[in-house]
Parts: sequence; structure tokens; C-alpha cells
Amino acid sequence: MRDDLEVLVIGGGLAGLATARELQSRGVAVEVLEARERLGGRLHTRRLGAAELDVGGQWLGPGQHRAYALAKRLGLRTFPTFTTGTKVLEIDGRRRTYTGSIPTLSPLGLLQLQGLLLAIEGPRRLVDPVCPERAPFARRLDRLSVETLRRRLGAGAEVRGTMDAALRAIFGAEAESLTALHFLAYLNAGGGLLQLAEAKGGAQQDRLVEGAQALCEGLAGDRLGEPLRVRLGAVVESIDQDAEGVRVRGSFGEVRARRVVVAVPPPLWPKLGFTPALPGARSDAVGRWTMGEAIKVIVLYPRAFWREAGLSGEIVSADGPLSVVYDDCSLDGRQAALVGFVSGRDARALKAHPEAEWAGAVVDHLARTLGPAAREGAQVVFQDWTAEPFSGGCPVAIAGPGALTGDASWDAALRAPHGRVHFAGTETAREHVGYMEGALESAERVVAEFS
Repeated sequence: MRDDLEVLVIGGGLAGLATARELQSRGVAVEVLEARERLGGRLHTRRLGAAELDVGGQWLGPGQHRAYALAKRLGLRTFPTFTTGTKVLEIDGRRRTYTGSIPTLSPLGLLQLQGLLLAIEGPRRLVDPVCPERAPFARRLDRLSVETLRRRLGAGAEVRGTMDAALRAIFGAEAESLTALHFLAYLNAGGGLLQLAEAKGGAQQDRLVEGAQALCEGLAGDRLGEPLRVRLGAVVESIDQDAEGVRVRGSFGEVRARRVVVAVPPPLWPKLGFTPALPGARSDAVGRWTMGEAIKVIVLYPRAFWREAGLSGEIVSADGPLSVVYDDCSLDGRQAALVGFVSGRDARALKAHPEAEWAGAVVDHLARTLGPAAREGAQVVFQDWTAEPFSGGCPVAIAGPGALTGDASWDAALRAPHGRVHFAGTETAREHVGYMEGALESAERVVAEFS
């Protein structure tokens, strides 16, 4: 137990470590508690084959200037996601190829898709991601599912299938599970649906040679000054505060600090045992958030056969089990790989089968979309984020009906301090929510709260 500790940060992911690093640089005595036996949170890089590949978050894109700047400060290298060649679209058992941003649909489907995108753009710009509850018709949108919204806008099966693949990858959820208000606020925080779904010029544009977890390791290490004080395997069980400070108890015993920063996903907050408890309206709002359901899949190959066939490796599929797939080869070309996501209902369907059957389902999918060469030498690696107790799911938390327009606003529910306890994390961000950039923005906000 340290009596001189000023700030205790709970969560060794990007938001928590960025907060701790900045506070320490200002002379604040800070310590980080991380429940896992590694740093990174939802960023996790593993040595797979001949390369460091990400089984967690991995991409950077336009507008994410904080993440790019941090990578540069740490001496990490970025490179573009491979996008050269033809893409594949799969809907209702039909395989089509296309180039560009918009998949090749029937003339009617293309008109419906363009109409839907235009229809979304107008209300999207009216929803402020900082305070979505102030948008026109906010309460109605907060109880309206994206599925209902798009049907009312005349989206046919073709368009819904294409959109489903994007929603599963971006949110780890189905259209019927997303409220229209959260959907529009999230899009507005990240630049729109196409921006979030695209590789070149979009959120999946660039990768880190060393892997995204290197950002966290760099923040914690000595590249930016004195290493951070970190405890791994430290599971928090209670957070008790009084007029003088905060006492945190858990698997490590107990620690007392003047203030605490909670940097874990909101659906996990109820497990932290706050005393005094979060106010009723805030507790109710937080209780309506759930984590997305995503299993990340990396398939290693002896060669990039898709490139040889003139394919980019990008797949958009409404049929599953993979929703989207991208080229994941290492920069030096020593390791050929594809990366994809099994999300939402497809994740639940896959988990209903023995794990021994998962790889076969993934390879079958790649073979029918990229060709029989997908069966040659495939090694499939799964990261089931739904089974991660200290994340609860991936890639981001989902606001359930009423979460954004209850008695506690989004700002009051997710960002406001609770006495001496402050809250960071990508879900609390005001821009690029759900991404590494959002995690870093939230750290800036929390540090400003200490000023």
C-alpha cells in the first residue's frame, strides 16, 4: 500500500496508459492496474508464422492524427493495407466481383443503396456524438432499430445484406440490435458509414509494422521517459471513495490514491463495485450498454494466392461466417495472411459448434469466395473476444434502447467524473469512438479534468 500515490489507473489498454503517461510527465505519482497478464486491452499482437499480427484492433485511418502522432513518437512504422485488385461480394449464395467503394449490385439495389446512404447523411449530421440526446426526434431514434429504419427507407434484401456485413464488422452486432440514434452518433464521430467501412481512404487504411499493441508497450516503457509503474494480473473488486481519497481492493490487496481513472469498457463498470454507487439514472444508462460480439480470424498461408489471381483479398459477405475479410500480409512479404471477422449472429452460430469445426467453416468460406487455392496450407487462428472476461466482447460497446435519452445524458453517463473517479476509454470519446484515436482523445479529456 502506497500513501504517496496520487492517481490509480484501472485498465492497461491504450486509454489508460495514455492517461497515465501524460499524468506522469506532469509529475503526478501514478500507477496502472491491469487485470490481464499483458498490456494492451483490446489491442493484442501475436507472433504468427513469420510476422507480428494483430488479433485485436489494428487499423489507422484519415483523421486519426493522435494515433499517427503517437506511433511516430514511439518510432513505430505504418504501411497501407493492400487494396490492389478485385474485391468480392457475396449475398444469398451469389458471388460477384467489383472495384471501388460501392459493391456491384443490381441496378435496383444500387439505386436503393445510394438512396439509403443519402437518406442517412442528412440526419447523421444533426446528431452530435458528444450529446446525441439533443438531436431532433432523439427519443424516437433511440427506440428505433437500424433494421426498422432501413426498411422504412425502402432498403431491399440486397442492400440489407451488404449493410449487414459492414455493421457486423464495425459494431459486432446486427441491425436489429442497434438503435438508430447510437448508429448515427457513431457514424458522425467517425466520418460516415463509407469512411468506417473502407480500407483505402477509410478507417482500415493503415497498419503498424510492429503491431498495434506496440503502442501500449511503448507508452508503458522507457521510450517516452521513466517507465510507468504497472501491476499485471491485478483484478479490481471494489472502489471505495471518501472525502480524502479512494481505496481500491482486489486480487493485489488494496491501494489508496487521491483519485482513480477507470479505463475499461462501460459494460464492465458494474463489476467494479463502486461505493458510493453510481447515481440511479447513470447506473440505469450504463446498464443498457452491452459489448459487441466478434471473433477475429487470421488465416496464414504459404503464399498470397489471391494477389496472384488479381484479387485484393477483400470480401464483403452477408452469408457468413466471415462478414468482411482483408489482406493481412506482413510488409516484408514473409508472411501471407488474410484477416476477417465472425460477428453478431454468425459468431453465435459458430460458437454453437465445437471449436474443432470452426477452422473448416472459415476455410470453406474463403474457398467459395477466393477459389480452391484457399484450402492449400491454410492455418487458422481465432481470437474469441466474446470469451474475454476483461473486455466482455469486441470491437465496441453498444447502446441499448433508452441508453442515450434516459435521465442521464451520454455525457453524464459515460464521461462525467463520479466524485474522485474519472472515466476514460474509446466509448467515452467525442470523436472516432470505438477506435484507437478515440481512446487517445478520451485520455486527453481525463487529463484536462485534473487541471
